[in-house]
This record gives sequence, C-alpha cells and structure tokens, in this order.
Amino acid sequence: MASCPRCEASIDEEARYCAQCGAPQTEDAAEELDEYVQRQAEQVAGGGGDGGGDASGSSRFADMADLSDREQLWRRGCYVVGYGTVVVALTLVPAIGSFPLILAGIAILPPIRRLTAEPLGSPLKREVMAGLYAIFAVVGAALLFLL
Repeated sequence: MASCPRCEASIDEEARYCAQCGAPQTEDAAEELDEYVQRQAEQVAGGGGDGGGDASGSSRFADMADLSDREQLWRRGCYVVGYGTVVVALTLVPAIGSFPLILAGIAILPPIRRLTAEPLGSPLKREVMAGLYAIFAVVGAALLFLL
C-alpha cells in the first residue's frame, strides 16, 4: 500500500486519485484535473460552453454570451424593475396594495420565464411577462391609493 503525499492516507498502488482528499496520484491524473479546471473556468467566464441549457451556473453564463445585445438589455432591465418593485412593495407590506406589487415584481423576473416553461411547454413571451407586470402593478397601485 502506498500513501498519499498530500494527506498521507493509505491508497491502492494503481489509484489515480486519493480516496480521502482527492489529490491526483499520477502525472496523467494531474494533467487531466488541470484540463478539467481550465474548461470549467472558461465556461464560467463565458468564453465557451456547449450551450446545453442544463441548470448549472456555468451554462447560464455561456447562454448569456449567446444572447443578442437587445435580449441582454431586456433581461437586465427586467431584473432591475422586478427587484426594484419587490423592494418598494416590501416597504409597504402592511398595506393591502403591496401584495399585488410583490407579484408584479416577481412576474417580470427572467427566472420566472424559465420556471413557467416546463409546465406550460414553452416560456412565456416577453410581452406576456410585461403585461402581467403591468396588470399587477396597476392593481397594486390602485389599492394603495384607494385604500
């Protein structure tokens, strides 16, 4: 039995990685690990990726790089408007009109489009999301001013 140079745990002679700490035990394993780390860093930085659409954060960064400038601006604007509306509504929580405003802020956020895509079969269009925001915001504002 050999021992790991990193954690000194006993490992099998043919082991490529230590079972205790995960350290590579051969030059090939170390090179493989370095290549994997480089690929992950490139995906996170948005410099590549397969655009497969899985739920990992690195894929989201790669997908964002594939979007047009207009779509990126739309998404950023939706985040600003959505979170801004939610924050303002949370300051008004005792009032009944704050609850439709919270729903309005949540409805415009881009992740909601992705969450509704699965049960509905396709994501809602931007216009639908903006319409939902407008409806909830008008109802919330009306309730705040009338009550």
